[in-house]
Amino acid sequence: MFRSRLSVFPSLLTVGLVAILSACATVEADKTVGWSPNKIYSEAKDEMNSGAYDKAVSLFEKLEGRAAGTPLAQQAQLEKAYAYYKTGDKAQAVATLDRFLKLHPASSALDYALYLKGVINFNEDLGLFSFLSRQDLSERDQKAAKESFESFKELSTRFPDSRYTPDARQRMIYIVNSLGQYEVHVARYYYSRGAYVAAINRAQATLADYSNVPAVEEALYIMVKSYDALGMAQLRDDTQRVLASNYPNSQYTASGFKTKDSPWWKVW
Repeated sequence: MFRSRLSVFPSLLTVGLVAILSACATVEADKTVGWSPNKIYSEAKDEMNSGAYDKAVSLFEKLEGRAAGTPLAQQAQLEKAYAYYKTGDKAQAVATLDRFLKLHPASSALDYALYLKGVINFNEDLGLFSFLSRQDLSERDQKAAKESFESFKELSTRFPDSRYTPDARQRMIYIVNSLGQYEVHVARYYYSRGAYVAAINRAQATLADYSNVPAVEEALYIMVKSYDALGMAQLRDDTQRVLASNYPNSQYTASGFKTKDSPWWKVW
């Protein structure tokens, strides 16, 4: 009986070894072993061009390690950020760019890194193509828009002659208009619910912080309507004169608030 029990152990050991070897056999071999950094970069770009961004990310990560300390490693970091962006992983894309900006403050590609970071946050909402949706950018969370603006602002300030600066400035104008409209969106919400003092305060914030944006016209109109609802005739009339002076053909005075089917950005 004792011998028969001992004889079980060799078979169990054999089974265990077979299982371990089988598991090892399933681990995919690293096909990049022996590849030069340039070959890895070339393959990563091919994956990007074919839309296989996840595979590109993996290759760029390998390249960062093997070409550490070289311009190619910096390029890999930027390319990886873009690949993350294309996969929809905005958090990883921004984190990669933040790391690049911290590690390479004198890089010749710093302007591109700032621009890409701005674009990623810009597109976190609806971006310039908000006309494809019923919900415009002014109705969404503004945190990403503000971060986008700061990236574009730093780019245009530090690199005024960069090839990316003209587009960044155009996007900054859009963002400022959007942020101003956001304040008006909230003011309109308060007004529609009878919170007239809150509506006035939010409309005044638009005038104070975004004095030259299109949303000012509606902000003044909201103030006129809110003062009227509160029975504050003098303030209503004063604000009405300001509205008429700056917007003599105001559509709000003529027709009231826009409908939901006519977003603030639609100019045709």
